[in-house]
Amino acid sequence: MTTNKATLLVFLFQGFFIASFGQNTKSKDTETIKKMCGCYRVDFAYSETFPADTAYKLKDNYYASAPAEWVFVAEENEDLIVLQHILVMNDTTIIKHWRQDWLYENTELFEFEKDKTWNRRALDEKSVDKTWTQKVYQVDDSPRYEGNGRWIHTNKPYWESTSDAPLPRREFTKRDDYNVMQRRNRQFISGSDWVHEQDNVKINRTADGDEILVEEKGRNTYTQIDDKHCEPGKKWWEKNATYWKIVREEWNRIFAENDKIELHSKVDDKLLYQHLFALNAGMAVVAEKKPKKVRKEVRAIIKAFLK
Repeated sequence: MTTNKATLLVFLFQGFFIASFGQNTKSKDTETIKKMCGCYRVDFAYSETFPADTAYKLKDNYYASAPAEWVFVAEENEDLIVLQHILVMNDTTIIKHWRQDWLYENTELFEFEKDKTWNRRALDEKSVDKTWTQKVYQVDDSPRYEGNGRWIHTNKPYWESTSDAPLPRREFTKRDDYNVMQRRNRQFISGSDWVHEQDNVKINRTADGDEILVEEKGRNTYTQIDDKHCEPGKKWWEKNATYWKIVREEWNRIFAENDKIELHSKVDDKLLYQHLFALNAGMAVVAEKKPKKVRKEVRAIIKAFLK
């Protein structure tokens, strides 16, 4: 075999190996992301740790739990996995909870600034190689925070990223001494369970810059339980999936049309989720038969909140 032919074969083999490795990694990532699906008991624990000023008094630790949360794939294509969370309190109290979208080699983010404002930022194509963006949304599918990173496959696979975010629901109605939470999110899979671990920094952001208030440690533990506990949530979603698909699509259209998203806190003295949940209660069946009518009303509600 001549030197040129041997060199060509080596080059072709390397190219094939790299392509196969990339595809295998993506498949493994996809499988790992889907391991977050299931029926879980969720335990929430947060503790403030290091204040920037010794005069700051650490707040009490926060503990809460959800008896059952169903996580499932609501939508999927080659480069997208949409995981929807449904909170099941009992047979009759079902709450559409938060949503996490996973995008492969995504090239742009909507980054939180402050005061219900998000800005589009482009990412360099080389920097997103083999990365996954996690886009986290509120219960009404409005934006929350986004970050990207690679899945690391060890005995407990994990993914992590740092993002600025609005105040969490446990604090936004109680505190006004900070307006941005910088979150280092780490999600790792442990057998049939998974954990959302956080290293947070509470920041007061003004025109003069960022002032750090205090750091915080968070840990949300998803412990798998029998699927029967989530059956009411599954039945609820069967009746309401079309409505929320329309809501997602309307938000996606708004993201595509705008480089900056600014939202009012309230319209007619109600929060956005209150408007959309109320519409859902009366339009779940209508959404199947008259999607254009529902889409028009959803669009009107969201537009009323856009500044």
